[in-house]
Amino acid sequence: MPDIQQLNHAIIEFYDKLSSWEHSVVKGKNLTLAQTHTIEVIGAHGPMRMKELADKLGITMGTLTVQVDKLVKAEVMVRRPHDSDRRSILVDLTETGLMLYREHDELHLNLSKEITSNLEDSELKTLLSCLQRMNQQF
Repeated sequence: MPDIQQLNHAIIEFYDKLSSWEHSVVKGKNLTLAQTHTIEVIGAHGPMRMKELADKLGITMGTLTVQVDKLVKAEVMVRRPHDSDRRSILVDLTETGLMLYREHDELHLNLSKEITSNLEDSELKTLLSCLQRMNQQF
């Protein structure tokens, strides 16, 4: 069984490498990494209330409001009233935002294929299971 300290360092190294890759991919797109993550959440889950989006991103409503304001101004997102709750505002992607989401998601998919290309099917299944269980801890 691996030492927990080794596992800790491997997770940190992976996070650092993934973060560096994310920054390099976003560079030159006129979007910040935080804005890209906002686009990713809406692209993956569809329109949602601001509070729900802030919770998924792990940020405050104030921070999200500033983020969404910039994305609305850039014509990447839109705000619209909720169909059944007049007090709620939904945020959604525009066609431009959807295009950016699909492009970034494709880059993630290609990276996932690349970094797992030397794993056996059984290892991929184990990795997926472990990541899903770890994600439940957050």
